[in-house]
Amino acid sequence: MLRILFFIGLVFLVGLGFAWLADRPGDMVITFGGYQYQVTLMVAAVVVAAIVVAVMVTWWLLKSIWYSPYTISRYFRVRRRDRGYQALSSGMIAAGAGDAGLARAKKKEAMKLISADQEPLIHLLDAQASLLEGDHDAARRKFEAMLDDPETRLLGLRGLYLEAERLGDRTAARHYAARAAEKAPQLGWAADATLEEKTEAGEWDEALRLVDAQKSTHQIEKDAASRRKAVLLTAKAIEVLESDPAAARAAALEANRVAPDLVPAATVAAKALLRIGDTRKAAKILEAMWKKQPHPEVADVYIHARPGDSTHDRLERAKKLQSLKLNHVESAMAVARAAFEANELAIARREAESAIRLEPREGAYLLLADIEEAETGDQGKIRQYLGKAVRAPRDPAWVADNYVAEKWAPISPVTGRLDAFEWRAPTERLGQLVEFEERQPSPSMMAALPAATLAAAPQPVEEAEPAEPEPPVIDEVQSLPETAAPPAAPTPPASTITVERPAEAASTDSKPQPAPAAPAGQTPLAEKEETVVPPPLPDDPGVNDDDNENAPGESRRFRLF
Repeated sequence: MLRILFFIGLVFLVGLGFAWLADRPGDMVITFGGYQYQVTLMVAAVVVAAIVVAVMVTWWLLKSIWYSPYTISRYFRVRRRDRGYQALSSGMIAAGAGDAGLARAKKKEAMKLISADQEPLIHLLDAQASLLEGDHDAARRKFEAMLDDPETRLLGLRGLYLEAERLGDRTAARHYAARAAEKAPQLGWAADATLEEKTEAGEWDEALRLVDAQKSTHQIEKDAASRRKAVLLTAKAIEVLESDPAAARAAALEANRVAPDLVPAATVAAKALLRIGDTRKAAKILEAMWKKQPHPEVADVYIHARPGDSTHDRLERAKKLQSLKLNHVESAMAVARAAFEANELAIARREAESAIRLEPREGAYLLLADIEEAETGDQGKIRQYLGKAVRAPRDPAWVADNYVAEKWAPISPVTGRLDAFEWRAPTERLGQLVEFEERQPSPSMMAALPAATLAAAPQPVEEAEPAEPEPPVIDEVQSLPETAAPPAAPTPPASTITVERPAEAASTDSKPQPAPAAPAGQTPLAEKEETVVPPPLPDDPGVNDDDNENAPGESRRFRLF
């Protein structure tokens, strides 16, 4: 736009000059070579302007002819480069779509049109094509070659880091991440991996420095950075609590200030304060945490704040905690445990039952079982509470990546992730059900079964219905004549025993049929079969089936279900 305005202004000034000359007539005389040339001033100005234009056009033509070889070669070079970049773009799109063949073909086309030294993306496309083809060794060699070029060094470190993660070599992965973090602290993946390495090694100061760097470069939000800092300070305080309580107190108080809802920070700060004798401030921190989030660890530290207190003094401190957070399951459980330790079983029972009404838990039922054992010793009620504890939801615990721990830790033992533990009920997993499958013995096996073995079979029907006993099959088997059994008779499985009824002991509801002649030494067998099932388990009442009790013409069976 400025150029257009400048050109218009220039034309306006030229026109204004010619108009000025036209208003002032005059002559111009030139003497050259014995000749005298006389023209008007207007004509002379036009001739001078034409000469200037001609000189400029001539200079442009000569310059164009002089630079024409370079211009032509640059045209073809630009055209070749555009084709190469088009092939490179198509190859990157193919690699992102997972088309290894097209990516490899476009990579070769791009290498013919563009020099790999001028365009580092060709190395990336080559490595991506190798990964898609499954040639991870070639991809690693390409990533290692990228380390020599400062422009592609971070790209090579990233590729080597991902390959080490794929192979499960966390040491090598963190080594590459540390090198990348040294070159570019703003890289999130490098900073996170290095942070995990520092936390696993217990280098809390270095980890805190990395968190501050992430916060200054705006890699993570301010709240997330504060949370990470609080977790690292808490871990540092736990580590030095025994050796240096003063340093532990400073780190824990800072963690509690940065993240007031972090329970381990409050508990370790209270423990450090108790070690240096500041009981009042420790109690204040624990009470503030209890009002925000009642937690059994807070209650344990608060109740046992003074080692010389009696059990009744601890009960009073538990009641004080309960007054700060009424109608909460943790308040009731804290008082119940303290009352049980003080042998105040009535208070303990009342608070445990109150906790169950608020939120049924496994720990509350187990505590009731302990109270019942200490108070009455009634084994029936104890078993009842234990049974309810088995079926009740589990108590909350520290869980990270489905790993349940008794104590809080700054990192997950499974993945090494920072701040992975959370206080919640562990996930319940149902076991695989095992079904009982009845197996029917073969007739040949039953033919060789001794009569004495059949007579000793259990009679669950007579025990289940003593008022109206049915004529059992076992009695009919016992009425058979004593015969000698084959010496090598195998015993059938105990799960199911099938007995064939003899012809002379058939049901009286139907007309008896003559039985076929049996071989010597064996009992005549009928065509119908009866099944004997083992008796039920002691705690299984079973199911009575009386639908076909008086049905004529049908065989009677011993049934469990």
